[in-house]
Amino acid sequence: MAEVLVYVDHVDGSVRKPTLELLTLARRLGDPVAVFLGAGADTAAPTLAEYGAVRVLAADAPEFADYLVVPKVDALQGAAEALSPAAVLVPSSAEGKEIAARLALRLGSGLITDAVDLEAGESGPVATQSVFAAAYTTTSRVTEGTPVITVKPNSASPEPAPAAGTVEQLTVEFGPLATGTAVVSRSPREATGRPELTEAAIVVSGGRGVNGAENFAVIEALADALGAAVGASRAAVDAGWYPHSHQVGQTGKTVSPQLYIAAGISGAIQHRAGMQTSKTIVAVNKDAEAPIFELVDYGVVGDLFDVVPALTEEVKARKG
Repeated sequence: MAEVLVYVDHVDGSVRKPTLELLTLARRLGDPVAVFLGAGADTAAPTLAEYGAVRVLAADAPEFADYLVVPKVDALQGAAEALSPAAVLVPSSAEGKEIAARLALRLGSGLITDAVDLEAGESGPVATQSVFAAAYTTTSRVTEGTPVITVKPNSASPEPAPAAGTVEQLTVEFGPLATGTAVVSRSPREATGRPELTEAAIVVSGGRGVNGAENFAVIEALADALGAAVGASRAAVDAGWYPHSHQVGQTGKTVSPQLYIAAGISGAIQHRAGMQTSKTIVAVNKDAEAPIFELVDYGVVGDLFDVVPALTEEVKARKG
């Protein structure tokens, strides 16, 4: 069976959920081979094996931490040229898409970004994408070279399928561009105890209707009750009510959770572009004519300051 390279997104050896999703999808195309770069491969190997990695190609070098994406591209290029895989799968983060684009260019291959599903086809992997603010769904495949595909988080549910997960050392030859851009400092992100916005299974977002930074506590309370991430519309961010890092939309982050709750968000196309592929969408807005109601699965016409706290208490009661 053909092998499929899966780039491992991890934090000090702790494998992040999008990688487990990629391994699940990769099994539809062939035998997943995980590419682990940096320290902690032995820590990560059991998890990667549990979700189907037949092998783990590991490389640890200071270049991976001290410089930006080029050393990682060097490593993936070497692995792809050695294995001639059926595809290379990369998480669809900002860094992941840059890695994938550079890799496709080096391999002379086609690139598909932001896939939301993958299936095996007669002539290679077939990717499903939601395009034009999720107004259309397309299916496509790469016709030249090794397909390089980035996949959005929450596109698949991670499913265990134990495999060998044998750790093998990957020899990497760094090119002259590898040290072109150095990392000069790092600042840890302030911990909130909530999941990462782009990876969360549930997202609760607030918009202009929240009417003030102090009122976002209502949104946060519901998010915490649900174990969800907190998002915000562009209007709320531009008003200074919530950090830009939490903005959902065309100029913010794209999310595709199992459940998206929009409170006080009118549903402008800019916002819809960032959340329209969510599996289930719930909106709370006192304007019955708000555009957000055109795409929701469930809508509540009402004041969010009445509805959201009541929903929070009901969630707590059912959990308790």
